[in-house]
Amino acid sequence: MSEGTDLLVEMKQRAGRCIDEAKEKLHSLSRDIWRCPELAYEEVQSHHRLVEFFSREEGWRVDSHFKLQTAFRACWTAQRKREGSPVVSVGFLCEYDALPDIGHGCGHNLIAEVGAAAALSLKAALEDTQEELPVGVQVTVLGTPAEESGGGKIDLLREGAFEGLDIVFMAHPSREDAVYLPSVAEQDVTIKYHGKAAHASSYPWKGVNALDAAVLCYNNMSVLRQQMKPDWRVHGVIKHGGVKPNIIPDYTELEYYLRTPTRAELPVLKAKAERCFRSAAMATGCEVEVEFARNILDNELRNCVLGELYEQNGITLGMDFTTDEDDLRNASGSTDFGNVTFAVPGIHPYFYIGSDTLVHTKEYTAAAGDYKAQFFTLRTAKALAMTALDVLMCPELLQRVKREFTEAKLKEDAQLKTHHPVEQC
Repeated sequence: MSEGTDLLVEMKQRAGRCIDEAKEKLHSLSRDIWRCPELAYEEVQSHHRLVEFFSREEGWRVDSHFKLQTAFRACWTAQRKREGSPVVSVGFLCEYDALPDIGHGCGHNLIAEVGAAAALSLKAALEDTQEELPVGVQVTVLGTPAEESGGGKIDLLREGAFEGLDIVFMAHPSREDAVYLPSVAEQDVTIKYHGKAAHASSYPWKGVNALDAAVLCYNNMSVLRQQMKPDWRVHGVIKHGGVKPNIIPDYTELEYYLRTPTRAELPVLKAKAERCFRSAAMATGCEVEVEFARNILDNELRNCVLGELYEQNGITLGMDFTTDEDDLRNASGSTDFGNVTFAVPGIHPYFYIGSDTLVHTKEYTAAAGDYKAQFFTLRTAKALAMTALDVLMCPELLQRVKREFTEAKLKEDAQLKTHHPVEQC
């Protein structure tokens, strides 16, 4: 092996040793977040625990409330070999919000642990070799709240929190190890129907039935599926359907998620769905409010260069990546990390945690808090840190990552120009 290759191997080994030595405090961090599940934008205790964690680590500059109340930023900068050499900024993302009722059924406590572990290990690998680095390096950890609801990363993007980053990494718990699973564009919408209450038996003709509007809306959307593309998705619930059977409901409310494989197709589905919402009001004589969520989730912009590096590193650590075509082709859901990938090149691999249970269940909550998940979580952190080292020690790789990112964005932008919402009749 060449001298450069020997150095890279040693740096990767150093990163792995750092994680092994820190495993107890990393598990404690994850466990504390798991024990205190908090909803989107309300992650006060989890946020405090992460800020405290990095504040105690040597060399990190911590912004406790960065752009959002429950977001944070922690940065460490390597000494540059010579003044004026370029600085590459590597980001690791932590999520820590939970789901209603079931807690950390999506394993965000493990996402936070992976981000923290990968950042600590990359710092450890770089510290003793700063004079030999081809570039200056800044390692940034961003605490990103509200992934499950609201799109906290989109808020942070809007506030400029990702400016200056060259690459970003995070990893998500799953039932398998996967370099990439398709995530789709999504917009949420709330539909509110306002009718007129009346006694349902004595004089129903004086009422305007908002529940009828909600039912028609639901049926309209069900019928719409026949004319939807096979990879489009709509799913919704009636959140409020009335008070008592003998009162004509004067208010009902539904919530829908609209999803398409790319952000370019989403306005087309949105226009079709809105006609379903409004026609139900017209048919029943109700008034309607259609409230689309402020933040729209983009599909993830895949970066194969980073993905291939991560896969190679994962294999050396013993990961067995899925080859199931159904898993690899079908959408895994939606995430605000997709929006990040349109601003900064990055990867969002999935990792097995020792359980085959489905995410967003009480069983997965238990699995995310089980000590058995620790081996797989820390292995994933090692693979992310090793992938970052590959890019940092070979500037040509970073240029390939950025070139693929630019080309993929141009392709997506071209699709936006070719998709237009259907005109209203």
